[in-house]
Amino acid sequence: MIRSRAQAPLSLPIETPRLVLREFRKSDVDAVHAYSALPEVARFMIWGPNSPAQSREAVEGFLEDQAARPRIFFDLAMTLKPKGQVIGGVGLHLLDRVNRTGDLGYVLHPDCWGYGLAEEAARALMEAGFVELGLHRIVASCDQRNRASARVMEKLGMRREGAFRQSRLIQGEWRDEYLYAILAEEFLD
Repeated sequence: MIRSRAQAPLSLPIETPRLVLREFRKSDVDAVHAYSALPEVARFMIWGPNSPAQSREAVEGFLEDQAARPRIFFDLAMTLKPKGQVIGGVGLHLLDRVNRTGDLGYVLHPDCWGYGLAEEAARALMEAGFVELGLHRIVASCDQRNRASARVMEKLGMRREGAFRQSRLIQGEWRDEYLYAILAEEFLD
């Protein structure tokens, strides 16, 4: 069974060798806008490029989700050690309580692309999802043209389980996507 945060809290912040994954704060709006406003970041996303108001609304939504009980959305700020600047976000959404399935997502400022930071953050959050939240399966999807995101999922040990035609409306265009997944026993082995 997926436990609610009130019953079995996710231990936050989560630290990795180079990152701290923590709850978003109201003061993170400018840092979130610094990447969410960029066309190269939003080109494969269902949102953006964001206006300042949209970035503020996104952070406000993260703050509301933090207070929800039971909590089903764990969107975390990805901060770079040692100074703690916000460079992106990583999230785990609890999709199916009965079947203990979570949906993983991540976004990163382009200045930080190519250093393995998305993989590092995602791996840490996946471990917390399997160990602390009791998930059985974690899924993730990406636009079929987003090879960098597909590579991250493959490095995480996820398997491509499906290809969906015109399944997402992104930037006014129907896009094909890949679905990846991994089971707790595969990840923790």
